[in-house]
Amino acid sequence: MPRRRRNALPPLALLALAIAALALAACGSEEHSKEVVEGQPVTLGELKYNVIFSRFLNPDDNEDSAYLVGQPEAPADAAYFGVFVEVQNEDDEPQRLPRSLTIVDAEGDEYEAQESESLYALPFGGEVESEEQIPVLDSTAEQGPIEGALVIFLLPDLVSENRPLVMEIPGPEGPAEVTLDL
Repeated sequence: MPRRRRNALPPLALLALAIAALALAACGSEEHSKEVVEGQPVTLGELKYNVIFSRFLNPDDNEDSAYLVGQPEAPADAAYFGVFVEVQNEDDEPQRLPRSLTIVDAEGDEYEAQESESLYALPFGGEVESEEQIPVLDSTAEQGPIEGALVIFLLPDLVSENRPLVMEIPGPEGPAEVTLDL
């Protein structure tokens, strides 16, 4: 009597295969997603951006006063908000940074990044050299407490009621959107 061959995989093997396929699919979709949360990298063209940290800045704090060099005093109904980023150039050619970044609140109100004289500031419109990063290694910003390049926004006090706040990064295949942890 001929033996029957079983062509079907056992149920446990099928389950393991399905879980592995889902895990691989999830990894791939996150890697190419242009909508991430603070702490997750996002790639636009040859530049990989990672928002390391964001928070309101206190001009009376020693650390924060270095971030706010050259900024006028904030109006009574507003405060400065800092977003610390790292940008990695993964190409053999220099890549240009965007000229500005924008935060959009849940109401659709937009806030443009402020120009900054701080040694920690992201150099808007500048170049990231081939296979290098911003902040540049051994720079003040890279050696600072947060180890990121600073982007400053002037936000109204009531913005906390209009969460989530999303920072938009222009670029090829963009814009990318980073939901800030506020």
